[in-house]
Amino acid sequence: MFNYKKKVALMGALLFASGAALADYPEKPITLIVGFSAGGGTDVMARNIAPYIEKYLGNDASIVVKNVPGASGQIGITEVAHSDPDGYTIGTYNLPGMMARTLDREAKYSVDSFTYLANIVSDPNVIVTSKKSGITNANEFIEAAKKAPKSITVGMSSLGGDDHLGLTKFQNITDTEYTIIPFKGSSGARTAVMGGHVAAAVLNISEVAAFKDELNVIGVAQAKRSEFAPDVETFKEQGVEFFNGALRGFVAPAGLPKEVELKLLEAFNRAANDPELLAKMKATANPVEASIGSDFKQLNDELYKLAKQVWETTPWK
Repeated sequence: MFNYKKKVALMGALLFASGAALADYPEKPITLIVGFSAGGGTDVMARNIAPYIEKYLGNDASIVVKNVPGASGQIGITEVAHSDPDGYTIGTYNLPGMMARTLDREAKYSVDSFTYLANIVSDPNVIVTSKKSGITNANEFIEAAKKAPKSITVGMSSLGGDDHLGLTKFQNITDTEYTIIPFKGSSGARTAVMGGHVAAAVLNISEVAAFKDELNVIGVAQAKRSEFAPDVETFKEQGVEFFNGALRGFVAPAGLPKEVELKLLEAFNRAANDPELLAKMKATANPVEASIGSDFKQLNDELYKLAKQVWETTPWK
């Protein structure tokens, strides 16, 4: 969808022109802040790509992953926004969640607080149910909710993120109501549904692909079947026009020196094309759909407008 390859030559020329200033960056370890706990989709993506950013930055670059979970990612991304814009702090950035934090609560950052580096993953939502629930497809999930509104508990990684937005969309489309049970991360929500502590969960395909035998994956929220769960029907196939998911990428604080920004953009661009990384991402069921720099910023702005429309018309409590 996003054509970033055509920018490689231009980036290379700019980098060459800035060569003297770039020669010394990075001179010390770069901190990569992940706003969620270890083991979730965002953490897996970050740890997969970090060695390749090191590789393409060169200069013996070292990236140290720092998990800062809490408040649906808000704590971590706030730390990124207020860090020195010197290229030594970057962070994971999830859409629509990070911009949602500026809509559903007070936030100490805005859309203009960041240098947008790269989106790497486009990860569709799935709804999964406990084996104990007896619910194995979308129609059964809808029928059960209509028979007893709010009787079905649905876990999710956080409030206000793609899971929450997705369930809200699903409820509006199907005229149903569920009881939301938020967790501090996707791994907690997944564990809870596998143990039968909640009846269902809204997660992402990357977070359940390895657990398909322990869960009922009742649908994928994209137009076509996922290569990571080809035997699972989409919601569209089951008659429900439900499409939603998570975008996962990377930002730095606003105001990066241009030469540092260009070097980071080049590193992310080359990493996103690295066959070894693509194979690793596929092995962990992370669907890669990269957008670099200004393309990522445009994508952020478009999704922010959409999320704002949803927040203004939907009761979130």
